Amino acid sequence: MRTWGADVVVGLLVLGPGALLMAAGLVWKGRAVRPLWRARARSVDARQYQRHLLRSADLVIASARAAAGPGEPAIVTVDDVLRVLDERFGYVDVPHWQAGAALRHRFERAGCARDCVTDAYHRAWQR
Repeated sequence: MRTWGADVVVGLLVLGPGALLMAAGLVWKGRAVRPLWRARARSVDARQYQRHLLRSADLVIASARAAAGPGEPAIVTVDDVLRVLDERFGYVDVPHWQAGAALRHRFERAGCARDCVTDAYHRAWQR
């Protein structure tokens, strides 16, 4: 009868759990990314939606500033934010007032009053 050496035992202790983890990964692929509880999934979606909304406003402001000529104000509209939300992040049915609120927030935070013009302060976009 053959005895097992230390290298064989260590190899089994390392490769055995590794093989089990790889098999579990094949079976449960992607499950670790998705939250198990619905309430947590909804809160993650809400945070991600808010992040994408603000990121869209940032992108619109940056592209308007880049497109403006020297001495011209950058024109930033709520419709541009909605377009970026649709094209880049896939949000189709976003209310104008939410996009307007995000644009107002980023407009004030970025100090755009000195070189930008926006329609985000128009009464139609507010609740």
